[in-house]
Amino acid sequence: MALTGCANRVSYKPPVSAPLTAATDWNTPLPGGVNAKPADDKALAQWWEALNDPILTSLEQRALKGNLDLRKAEARIRQARALRNAAQTELKPTVNASGSANGGRSSGRTGFAQTSQSYSAGLDASWEPDFFGRIRQSIDAYNADIDTAQEDLRNTLVSLTAELALDYVDVRSYQAQLATTQANLKSQRDTYDLTVARYESGLATQLDAEQARLTVESTAASIPTLEAARQKAVNAIAGLLGERPGSIDSELAAAKPVPAVPSQITVGVPADLVRRRPDIRSAERQVAAQTARLGVTMANLNPAFTLSGALSLNSTTIQNLVTPAALASSLAGSVSQTVFNRRKLHEQVNAQDAVVDEYIAAYQSTVLTALQDVENALDAFGKEHARRKSLVQANEAAERAAAMSRELYSAGLKDFLTVLDAQRSQLTLQNELVQCDAAIAADLVRLYKSLGGGWN
Repeated sequence: MALTGCANRVSYKPPVSAPLTAATDWNTPLPGGVNAKPADDKALAQWWEALNDPILTSLEQRALKGNLDLRKAEARIRQARALRNAAQTELKPTVNASGSANGGRSSGRTGFAQTSQSYSAGLDASWEPDFFGRIRQSIDAYNADIDTAQEDLRNTLVSLTAELALDYVDVRSYQAQLATTQANLKSQRDTYDLTVARYESGLATQLDAEQARLTVESTAASIPTLEAARQKAVNAIAGLLGERPGSIDSELAAAKPVPAVPSQITVGVPADLVRRRPDIRSAERQVAAQTARLGVTMANLNPAFTLSGALSLNSTTIQNLVTPAALASSLAGSVSQTVFNRRKLHEQVNAQDAVVDEYIAAYQSTVLTALQDVENALDAFGKEHARRKSLVQANEAAERAAAMSRELYSAGLKDFLTVLDAQRSQLTLQNELVQCDAAIAADLVRLYKSLGGGWN
């Protein structure tokens, strides 16, 4: 029976993914400052420190302590361990103890009233030998569930650290856009005052004054929108910290620049993703758990053996309850086997086998998604760097054009429409440059997230 049990255990082989095993390098050309050397796991675990922003580092540390999603993930690990521990008890016999005492008195009307007493105590035990591995494979499944819950916790860490950093970048981006917009608003108001003065002197038309006012009011109208977006990002950070909205407003009130991107970034090679990405590791553990459950279903096709025994003590007096004469015992063994409905059991095996295939496909899909995440992040990171070079040149040209148009308008050599176009272009390009810097930082955060950074 023991040999048969070993033969019926389902052996587990970790799934493989052809796209990952075939990939030796990234498909996207690495931009300047990015290399494919093996990444430092310790540095990747706290990648936000590479951004050299003490406030961001402090917020990340607080989130690791107070985030509520982390608490839920930790609770799921405890639940999985408890279920595994409960399953392990099935390997041992079940023992029950019982005791009773009874007393009675008959009617005394006949003059012969009688009293009676009885006492009993007993132990009964039952045990199902795990000849075919059903219980052990069930325990294997629960152990894999624990591993899955642990990987899900790590995946929560990866998502948490990245989301917090993205919200922080948004806060700094909106602050920078507000500063740019307010500076341009001041310049536009100066232009409006100049236009009104020229209109009152007969050197400009009322249309010029109204167009100048239109530009001022349009720019002023964009400020509340930026402020609302900034506050939304601040509140999102507070939520990730496990705190109420408004609790960190004072900490982020002062405007700071968008975190600077380090000059050198190491991304490793595609094969590293299996080791780093918790979602891939979790998907593999789900395959392992389901494979073990397939083994449990297959074990149900075999006979079930049960050994049971009982010891009991019965006496009419409590003094004689523990004497050898009061002792009774029994021992029994039984076997059961489904005979007429085995097709149902076979179909249950087929169903569990199909679920294994489903989890293997999910694992391979997770690997493909991970590869796509990295490739997309690398491509976006490189493209934003190239875009920034052009935006820097465009901003310099826009600043010169705005200054020159205002001077020429003051001298009466250009019409007011030229001034308006130059000022609008300057504001647009300045905000685009701020947004580009934020996009580069955000793309770097997404790259770290796609590499599985933030947990080990």
